[in-house]
Amino acid sequence: MMGKFQIRTDLALEARENYEDMITPPHLRSAADRASHEENAAFQSGTDARIHGVRVDEKVDEEREIYTTTVTIETENAAKAMGKPVGTYITIEAPNMSSPDEDYHREISEELAKHLDSLIEGKKASVLVVGLGNREVTPDALGPDVVNNLRITRHMMKEYGRMPSGMETAGEVSAIVPGVMAQTGMETLEIIRGVVDETKPGLVIAIDALAARSTKRLNRTIQITDTGINPGSGVGNHRDAINKETLGVPVVAIGVPTVVDAATIVNDTMEELIAEMDRSDHMQMLGGTLGTLDHAEKYEMIHELISPHLNTMFVTPKDIDETVKYLSYTISEALNIAFSADADE
Repeated sequence: MMGKFQIRTDLALEARENYEDMITPPHLRSAADRASHEENAAFQSGTDARIHGVRVDEKVDEEREIYTTTVTIETENAAKAMGKPVGTYITIEAPNMSSPDEDYHREISEELAKHLDSLIEGKKASVLVVGLGNREVTPDALGPDVVNNLRITRHMMKEYGRMPSGMETAGEVSAIVPGVMAQTGMETLEIIRGVVDETKPGLVIAIDALAARSTKRLNRTIQITDTGINPGSGVGNHRDAINKETLGVPVVAIGVPTVVDAATIVNDTMEELIAEMDRSDHMQMLGGTLGTLDHAEKYEMIHELISPHLNTMFVTPKDIDETVKYLSYTISEALNIAFSADADE
């Protein structure tokens, strides 16, 4: 019998989907039955009918093809069920996010800046941006690349003041790329805590690459949360949490899923295979049997089948170098917009 196995994902949106899959009765796991069941069970207030203490709000911008889902975890019990801390998780999905269209990326930057404003709630006077990750590993270089493109202002304001530099209403922005433990011999949290203690920012924004459950969300999704982040958690390399409790100041985390593990890819292929089997009269019996397994059970079965050769392998798209470059510009531009002098005008 299969034990519990946590599908690896850093996205709260996917954690919610995983939980729903686990509690959906087998006879409701077909797409049509499940959609009908969810529609009948949904609360008008916006509270997720399946997880008490979780609120889900969705916004669709058909014209710009930007889809936003806000998952709010309100109670400790809900946090335990979701495997995520209490807080707000805003997920922006855009199918063309990995394309080189500059105008489209500008629209995403503006949308990201708007959601960032809603989370920081005026805490923009002094901000420290932390680019997490290893700049020598392309899928993990998102954070350092974002810092490279930031408009840094703290040194100018310290030297000349706000008035002479024309930044009366702008945020005081500083940044650091702490590297990874293999490069520094220090916990990332130790480095950041030292900088925070010395510079005393009012807000920390941590940028990091994430892991996703679905290949469809790779490089097409941005998650913003006010709960902080655990560096390396996406690839099973857990480090100390970077959050308000450990730093003493609010922490907003921004991340993009750039990798999936091998079991996830096989799981996605299995889902498509089952769907095709269900459409075939000759294969319905086999497809129906596999279809009774939930995502966690299928994922664990696949993980065991590919072990020990592939279960530690993480995969990223072949154009990841160009994609990370585009996405780093998108996120840095959103931060530049959010903390610019005319952001509140």
